[in-house]
Amino acid sequence: MTKFLLISEDRGKEEFVKKVFSSDEVIACTDETMIFDVLKVEEPDIVIIDGDITVLDLKPLCRKIKSFPVITILIVGEKDHNKDVTHNINLFIRTPIDEKLFVATVDSSLRTRQSLLKMTKSNQELAASLYQLNVLYNTSSQLAGSLDKDKLIKIMIEGIEKSLNFELSCTLIFRSEREPVLIINSLYKISDRLLEALKLRAILSYKSLLSDPPFDIKIGNLKIEKDIKHNIQEYDFSVLRYDNMFAPIMLNDEFFGFTEIYREKSFSTEDATVFQTLVRQVAIPLQSASFTEELKATNRKLQKLERLKSEFISIVSHELRTPLTAIKNAMDIILSGKAGDMTENIEKFVSMGKRNAIRLSGIINDLLDISKIEAGKMDFKFELMHVEPVIEYVKNNLTEVAKEKGLSIKFTPSGDDVEVYADSNRLEQVLTNLVSNAIKFTPEGDIEISTKVINARELQYDHCFEEDIKKLQGNYLQVCVADHGIGIERKDLNHVFDKFAQIENSLSRKVGGSGLGLPIARQLMEAHNGAIWCDSEINKGSKFYFVIPIANDKSNFIMIRKQLAQKARSNGSTLAVIKIKSTNETIEKLLRENNLLNKTYMANSLIEKEGMMTTLSLILMDGDKPSAEFLKKKIDSVIEQNKDLYGDCDIMYSYEIEGEIHEREQ
Repeated sequence: MTKFLLISEDRGKEEFVKKVFSSDEVIACTDETMIFDVLKVEEPDIVIIDGDITVLDLKPLCRKIKSFPVITILIVGEKDHNKDVTHNINLFIRTPIDEKLFVATVDSSLRTRQSLLKMTKSNQELAASLYQLNVLYNTSSQLAGSLDKDKLIKIMIEGIEKSLNFELSCTLIFRSEREPVLIINSLYKISDRLLEALKLRAILSYKSLLSDPPFDIKIGNLKIEKDIKHNIQEYDFSVLRYDNMFAPIMLNDEFFGFTEIYREKSFSTEDATVFQTLVRQVAIPLQSASFTEELKATNRKLQKLERLKSEFISIVSHELRTPLTAIKNAMDIILSGKAGDMTENIEKFVSMGKRNAIRLSGIINDLLDISKIEAGKMDFKFELMHVEPVIEYVKNNLTEVAKEKGLSIKFTPSGDDVEVYADSNRLEQVLTNLVSNAIKFTPEGDIEISTKVINARELQYDHCFEEDIKKLQGNYLQVCVADHGIGIERKDLNHVFDKFAQIENSLSRKVGGSGLGLPIARQLMEAHNGAIWCDSEINKGSKFYFVIPIANDKSNFIMIRKQLAQKARSNGSTLAVIKIKSTNETIEKLLRENNLLNKTYMANSLIEKEGMMTTLSLILMDGDKPSAEFLKKKIDSVIEQNKDLYGDCDIMYSYEIEGEIHEREQ
């Protein structure tokens, strides 16, 4: 049955319409308020408007009726209507009305309306599907960007809520084996007895999902987290009669929990697909989050073990060094004859004991050094220096040891008068280790030490040392210690600088050693912003190289920074490194401003140019965020007040405090 709304004051037309559509329902009215009440409540299919009506203004009336899902037919009589009326009408019929034409027009209108309603419904369903797909995409993107379990579950619940508009959801997750959590998201607050029912339902669902649950959940140890949208009413048991969907959060055989949602309006097949997809999507990142947590826990354990190991080595080494010093001193006294005369055999055995005490002392010192380096507590005193005096000192110290094996040590300097920024004691330690090793593993021949200035691009090395050397840039002083000893097989080169590593052969077993000398040398070279590597040929000898950057403004600045950072760590203070970049020479002009940059800043500063960009780097002891911001404001103020001097320029600020980088731009 078709429902008509007739808007006419003409009784004749009303009777005519009712006669023609006698089997249908015809509602006639002329009151504007009643007209719209009928449109809202009765929802007619067709509205017939008498064009000759006088009690209503058709222009606003037709415009308002157009917003309803109805077909409007205008009976055109004696009155003419402008386009403001006709524009809002679907069909027209003229008087006198032809009954057959009228019926045909209505039938056509009804078919058109049904098609429009069907199309509208399809469009609505399509829009809903597109919205759900958009929610799925956005939720998937958010899930991929997090490894926080709580955040992942929250993203999943929000995605389900946006796409399905549930009234109530219950999600069971496990923060740990001892902390099962039931997360309840509800449109309205829930009653106490409903809460108890939901807890019991969650426990029963958990036990039914797993044939052998890994641990037991009881109501008493089930933690509840609630997110209630409105408190204007309360849900009770009736909500459990709503349509619901349930899905476990699993990946392969790994169980993370489950989620269940309730909605008064029934769920469709498409809704079920969206729900299952969202739940499956969260399982993979949850597994990744679990792996990450396990990895972090393992790393924490390893770091703790490494710290305990270093502390153990340090304590044991210190404890060993004290009695060892006493033993060595006692042997020195015996060998000096102050304790009485000795037979030849006694002197032989005491000398042997002294040599082994010295050897053991060296191993202990190596252990202490490696533990200091790994803990970041190795002390460095960087200064401008020439390397040649250090080489001469090491050469003179080890000449007698070399002579005992029939070897000689030769030194060939480069002849270049260059300085490096280094710690002479640590350089001596590296050189002593390299020359001592050369003496140990060389049956006959000479030990040759040489130096030369070389650019990083010209360095030659085996590919296994590429990671250590490719980062080098600029000019370096290269030191080479060459021998004619047993050599090292090429396949073993990448293990030479490993801790406790000694390449296996008969001579290495004979000479012994801690296996820490070369790893220590590698760490010391890294601290000098240099590198160390070797080249060797079996039975022909080995060459060990190390390079230190030739002193320039940048290398000096880097070493000053390392030294001050070490000082800051030791006294528990902070250090700030501030970088100020400008697109012209403004920074250089600022350096000359006595009221802006004092001598302390200038002593610990570096100016670098690259094209049109000039960068000023400053080190501030006890520096922090407020001091960096204060300097920034001061520079901004000086530039603003002296535009004639500095001109227009772009200034960029960044500062690093205790490893955290903060970017500031103007």
